[in-house]
Amino acid sequence: MQETILIFDFGSQYTQLIARRVRELNVYCEIHPYNHLPKISSDVKGIILSGSPYSVKEAGRPNIDLKQIANGNPILGVCYGAQYIAETLGGEVQRSNTREYGRSLLKPLRESRLLRRIPDNSQIWMSHGDTISSIPPSYALTAATEDIGVAAFENESDKIFAIQFHPEVTHSTDGKTLLANFVYDICGCAGNWTPASFIESTIDQLRNQLSNERVVLGLSGGVDSSVAAMLLNEAIEDNLFCIFVDNGLLRKDEYKQVLHDYRDMGLKVHGVNAADRFVHELKGISDPEQKRKIIGRTFIEVFEEEAHKISDVKWLAQGTIYPDVIESVSVKGPSATIKSHHNVGGLPELMKLKVVEPLRSLFKDEVRKVGLALGLPSELLNRHPFPGPGLAIRILGDITQEKINMLQEADAIFMNHLKSSGAYDEVWQAGAIFLPVKSVGVMGDERSYEHVICLRAVTSHDGMTADFSHLSFNLLSKISNDIINKVKGINRVVYDISSKPPATIEWE
Repeated sequence: MQETILIFDFGSQYTQLIARRVRELNVYCEIHPYNHLPKISSDVKGIILSGSPYSVKEAGRPNIDLKQIANGNPILGVCYGAQYIAETLGGEVQRSNTREYGRSLLKPLRESRLLRRIPDNSQIWMSHGDTISSIPPSYALTAATEDIGVAAFENESDKIFAIQFHPEVTHSTDGKTLLANFVYDICGCAGNWTPASFIESTIDQLRNQLSNERVVLGLSGGVDSSVAAMLLNEAIEDNLFCIFVDNGLLRKDEYKQVLHDYRDMGLKVHGVNAADRFVHELKGISDPEQKRKIIGRTFIEVFEEEAHKISDVKWLAQGTIYPDVIESVSVKGPSATIKSHHNVGGLPELMKLKVVEPLRSLFKDEVRKVGLALGLPSELLNRHPFPGPGLAIRILGDITQEKINMLQEADAIFMNHLKSSGAYDEVWQAGAIFLPVKSVGVMGDERSYEHVICLRAVTSHDGMTADFSHLSFNLLSKISNDIINKVKGINRVVYDISSKPPATIEWE
């Protein structure tokens, strides 16, 4: 039995972060929207109620039945979750005159298992517009701050705990201790959910699920599909058939290199060079959404043609990971787009295949840990994220083979410098962008009027927010000089210093 903590999501921007922090404690946890609650099985050890952009004083606020969900399990309410507990069980919540946001210092008022090992004046992070003015009858006040009288309260006998702050963010310096107190001391979790245990249980599950039936998997060269392939290969060996499609929009020499790496890993991989077909389909197309749709449609056509050459295939494997699953069933309803180009949307119905997704319970960093435990090469595991449509959305404007060639060369120079300087592993994601403008330059004694390349490099923990990487001017100078001297048709290089938000990591 796998011990599980459930998070009921009321729409907070921090909900995924709560899950990540709990999983860092080697305790499995799942996120469920408050309006799509699961049946609470015997392996559930505790429940966390998330924050929310809503107010408990609003009409139409998110509602759940506390008595029904508790079922003897410990509950931890965070921010809105705490206010909801207070309002529902007989306390009082009022709209604040000012929004309580930012750092504060926690002042424990009495002994509490939840606050054990948390020192006086521990820094916490507030983010709320309501204030709990009184706690429910029979509840004990356990902490305050200089500004608010109720920062934490609880009913130990009912195993209900509530905090007005966010322990999951790094600004709450002892937040991980608090979550450890909840999952270990209060919920009684053993903390035995590790990459090794995930691999063992997943391989057993795949063997039972797939039996002796054949599975086809579209490899992308990225971490997710590669780790999924290795798990499936361990489980069903010769019944796994991998297809790696070259859409002509990969990085320089990536198709040959990745194909070689896959075969070294013991995977049965069929490579398909369809570059000319993709480039032809994209001719004259500038709109990024159209590019995505054309690439997705063309990929499905190529993949289907190749997959039909394999007899008796019953399953399609996909590298879906947990953020994709969360996005598809969110508080605000199903997402309109969920990486259909990446997860080959439409193929299961088209080919009448059942779908298997070995990684659907993992976050990206967990996928990398599983890949490491499986022995995947570090070059593949530590590769920067790369967009599903490839260089098509790093070429702003229409796509031609000439532009692809220039961008591949410039991007290769950028990547090589990042790696040789030791900066590559400090960067979350990097790439060169081909801008739809030309600029005047002087090369030798002649005037030039050529293309512009923008370099983009960001640091991030999860891709949800990002800051531009503070690469040294010396390194940027070398990269710029190399690109301009070695890539014919480019006479200017710029560096993107915008952060996410308000900008995004990719330009399109």
